[in-house]
Amino acid sequence: MKRTAFTSFHEELGAKMAPFAGYSMPIEYTGVKDEHVCVREKLGVFDVSHMGEFWVKGPKAFSFVQKLTTNDVAALSDGKVQYSCFPNGEGGIVDDLLVYRIDEETYLLVVNAANIEKDWNWCCKNAEEMGLEVGKELYNASDEICQLAVQGPLALKAMQKIVDVPVEDMEYYTFKKATVAGIENAIFSTTGYTGSGGCEIYVANDDGEKLWNAVMEAGKEFGLQPIGLAARDTLRLEVGFCLYGNDIDDNHTPIEAGLGWITKFVEGNDFIDRDFFEKQKEEKPKRRLKGFEMIDRGIPRQGYKIEDAEGNEIGEVTSGTMAPMVDKAIGMGYVKEGFYKADTEIFIRVRKKALKAKIVKIPFYKG
Repeated sequence: MKRTAFTSFHEELGAKMAPFAGYSMPIEYTGVKDEHVCVREKLGVFDVSHMGEFWVKGPKAFSFVQKLTTNDVAALSDGKVQYSCFPNGEGGIVDDLLVYRIDEETYLLVVNAANIEKDWNWCCKNAEEMGLEVGKELYNASDEICQLAVQGPLALKAMQKIVDVPVEDMEYYTFKKATVAGIENAIFSTTGYTGSGGCEIYVANDDGEKLWNAVMEAGKEFGLQPIGLAARDTLRLEVGFCLYGNDIDDNHTPIEAGLGWITKFVEGNDFIDRDFFEKQKEEKPKRRLKGFEMIDRGIPRQGYKIEDAEGNEIGEVTSGTMAPMVDKAIGMGYVKEGFYKADTEIFIRVRKKALKAKIVKIPFYKG
């Protein structure tokens, strides 16, 4: 089991640890609801060092990233970040990811922890076809980098204390190279997976201890708490963010998943599966990922069947939880055409009972 640069801190703090994507990771500390509310109202720090980082460099870097991702990389400028996904060549999604543009010949791809090997193999296959040198122009730095995500409305105010450049007014989905806690050449970005603002700080593993101590000290006066992966999941679901392996996968398209906004059919953006996705968008998908909230008492879980009033199966739950800030059981799932509109009545099959629910617009929590 791999350990991150921060694992010893989680253990010392008494976190409930469990295997996740090959790492020993903190699932919760004081409890999911307590941690969830702390992030929404103040700030919390997540160890997300298990995420993967690939560098793409050289004269072919732009064309490589443009081909492999659905968003329009040409719209990026230095210091900007894009949310995107890798199409798999068969109409599905290899993974969703972040694309950082360092300069016109340097990009950082940040991928999901559970998909690092899969994504790396996919990138290598395409790199060889496009003439990029693996190990030099395409480089896997996942085992060399650690990352803390400080999330919540007070996050940037707290972190400004340890950063040498202004960060409190940074735009969403931007980044800066900065000295953080005395660590030079750190990457400080503002993407977030909680819907409550905040930042991510990337440094080398050797600087992990220094970063952790500085972040905890800077956040102390604001009520900073360490947060586990369980609350990370409830936070992201409350604002309707997709989780790979639940809401998106190799068997669903970005159009079906409501990710048409990161699938750009602009001139010059000839990404993998473009024609297939463009046709699906024009003809309208036969199933879509939709949010719903429970009317009857019960919590939806991944894999539960979604039915109509007559008991006919119309879809399947992909994610579900009890949402602390809206005080309702919520979920997302793929449903058939005809059940897309808000307030449409559906039923979730929980064991032998069909529990009433209704389609709602995402996000569930609007802050």
